Amino acid sequence: MKNQYTKYYLTFFYLCSTLMLFAQPGATDETGNLESTDAPAPINDYIWVLALIGLILVFWKLKSLQNEKIAIKIE
Repeated sequence: MKNQYTKYYLTFFYLCSTLMLFAQPGATDETGNLESTDAPAPINDYIWVLALIGLILVFWKLKSLQNEKIAIKIE
């Protein structure tokens, strides 16, 4: 029971401490955009990389679950 509350406290602390990291204010320009043209690493350029990593992790997890089912059936 104590371990369960610890997980909730840690999750709550993590979410509250990273709220300020979700977005950073930028400088406005003539067009009213908050993004400048020299942004260091816009996330739009790396969406396909994140999607690929996510798919690899999903297939890796599914493969491990399938191997566990096979191992249980053999026993």
